Amino acid sequence: MTHLTRRSALKTTAAGLATAFLGTLSGFDSKQPPLAFSTLGCPKWDLDTILKTAVSAGYQAVEFRGLAGELDLTKSPAFNTASKARETRTRFADRGIRICNLGSSAQLHHADAGKSAKNLDEARRFIDLAQQLDCPYVRVFPDQLPADQSREATLQLISDGLLTLGDHAKNSSVAVLLESHGELTRSDLLIQIMQAAKHPKVGLIWDIFNMWADAHEAPAEVYQKLKPYIRHVHVKDARLANGKHQYVLLGQGDAPLREAIDSLKAGKYEGYYSFEWEKLWHPDIAEPELAIPHYPKAMKAYF
Repeated sequence: MTHLTRRSALKTTAAGLATAFLGTLSGFDSKQPPLAFSTLGCPKWDLDTILKTAVSAGYQAVEFRGLAGELDLTKSPAFNTASKARETRTRFADRGIRICNLGSSAQLHHADAGKSAKNLDEARRFIDLAQQLDCPYVRVFPDQLPADQSREATLQLISDGLLTLGDHAKNSSVAVLLESHGELTRSDLLIQIMQAAKHPKVGLIWDIFNMWADAHEAPAEVYQKLKPYIRHVHVKDARLANGKHQYVLLGQGDAPLREAIDSLKAGKYEGYYSFEWEKLWHPDIAEPELAIPHYPKAMKAYF
């Protein structure tokens, strides 16, 4: 049994007060959630701008989805050799910023052997790079339900691909995460995939907006179903009009973010809340110089 002395009690109380005080200073009512942003939102920024913004805006991590126009990170000059990867990792670590996820373009739904091999090869290269960067996650896509093959066959292909990649990562510190994306945003289909791909190195990215806008499922229900698999979260907001959505700054759209974030908080989620501003795909939306610094400030309303 541990005996609580008067001195240790005072230390414990002081530590608690200090934590609460720091939380109040930062604008959060509790421990600040770990925040990241995806470089999808700043496709023209160089490494220096990304790192400087992450530090000055109050982020804890960066999620790389391409760099300066190159989506295949293994070909980027900042990552294409072991020494360059080590140098980049050190630059970020020295400023207190972690590289938390690498977003590959790998798709796992392909029945064609050549296409499947090409996509799996890309994912393997990303896993190897993530290990060099001390990065915990690599993102892959499901991604489609082709009309010329059965749904069950497609789901099995995706599950088998995840198991293959999980085995590739088994001796590393990296996990492979399937994102709720494309034609696979329904929780029942994702559960089927994840149950068939049960592996300690396989998990899920919950894109809150994708699942709400495409599958029309309430976030609280989605979270309860997918909680065992969720390791990373993508956050964005948009307004819906005539069946289409227009991305807007966080808190200014229709996405039920409070319901989703409250569910994550209640479920003791401790992963990153990563801002995915889709500037690369939607060049007309707000510039990253506005959107990326805005996100940490806007997130305070949910904590």
